[in-house]
Amino acid sequence: MLLRHAIGYVLRRRRLERGKTLRELAEEARISLPYLSEIERGRKEASSEILWALCRVLDLTEQQLLEDVADEYAAQSHEVISIEPSARLIAA
Repeated sequence: MLLRHAIGYVLRRRRLERGKTLRELAEEARISLPYLSEIERGRKEASSEILWALCRVLDLTEQQLLEDVADEYAAQSHEVISIEPSARLIAA
């Protein structure tokens, strides 16, 4: 899972929890509707300024957004990265 997908998922979920339409959120955050749609679908990476504007409208702190994104990313990521050296490399 890419980070932008987790961000988009969290933003969409929070928007729906607050009963806002995509159009309402875009207008209140002063960003274009197509751009917000692309962010929510994980196709565009939002700048920190855009993310903070969305947080303001969604009554969400930046910390809450980042914690939600970290939780979502961890829940959806199936990759396990090991930093332990392999036994073959040590033996060689």
